[in-house]
Amino acid sequence: MLKLGEYNMLEVVRERDQGIYLCDDEGNEVLLPNKYVPEQFQIRDVLKVFVYLDSSERIVSTTLEPYATVKSFAYLKCTSNSEIGAFLDWGLEKDLFVPFKEQASKMRVGSWYLVYVYLDEETNRLVASSKTNAFLDNTLVLLSPYDEVDLIASHPSPQGWNMIVNQKHLGLVYADEIFQKITAGDRLKGFVKKVRPDGKIDLTLQRHGYRVIEPNAQQIINELKASGGFIDLNDKSDPEDIKEVFQLSKKSFKKAIGALYKARKITIEKDGIRLLD
Repeated sequence: MLKLGEYNMLEVVRERDQGIYLCDDEGNEVLLPNKYVPEQFQIRDVLKVFVYLDSSERIVSTTLEPYATVKSFAYLKCTSNSEIGAFLDWGLEKDLFVPFKEQASKMRVGSWYLVYVYLDEETNRLVASSKTNAFLDNTLVLLSPYDEVDLIASHPSPQGWNMIVNQKHLGLVYADEIFQKITAGDRLKGFVKKVRPDGKIDLTLQRHGYRVIEPNAQQIINELKASGGFIDLNDKSDPEDIKEVFQLSKKSFKKAIGALYKARKITIEKDGIRLLD
């Protein structure tokens, strides 16, 4: 069965004026237009193609790689509006449709939106929705503290940044643990701090406890080398100054320089830290 909105591995079965026809294991065929046909191919070769509907609602394939596949989130630019909805650039010739009812707020041409791509069962069309929370579920969260997770920045709140976790769940990184600029659509690595009884996920962008000391320490070493071996910051410095230079909390910074001091990698002086040879 041809899978709309996904990559398919299909066999070349014949060549025609408009392109080549590819076939799945069940005998379903789809056209790969000439503009996407490889320079060299043979009948029975297997090609990886993306399958979707063209502007005439016909199933077609392409070797172009879209910015998103079905059942995934992506940050896309609005290219146009119509009487029935908006259209987003997702890397293919035909833009991705967003019905009015699936827009969290009216989309504007030139603006970017975090959306979820899905197959509309009623129309059998690939569409997108900016009402992303509707496609997240925290009913069953099979995650534990310290687990590394893939994050997509969803939207800010007074508490911090809401994150899409592993394309499945909604989580939160608290504002006082953010030491870098974040914008909607950013893809980040994060770590689970806690999964609450109600399924809410507390996240951090830093590894926990002793796990974070080593990479933070190396970051400080790198900054010291880039600064000629001395930086005018130490454990008495203002937290905002530390954050600006190292993108670390003062607590994390103190742990890291403490580890470096014990390892005799640095000296902690009255007016800063100095790298030892």
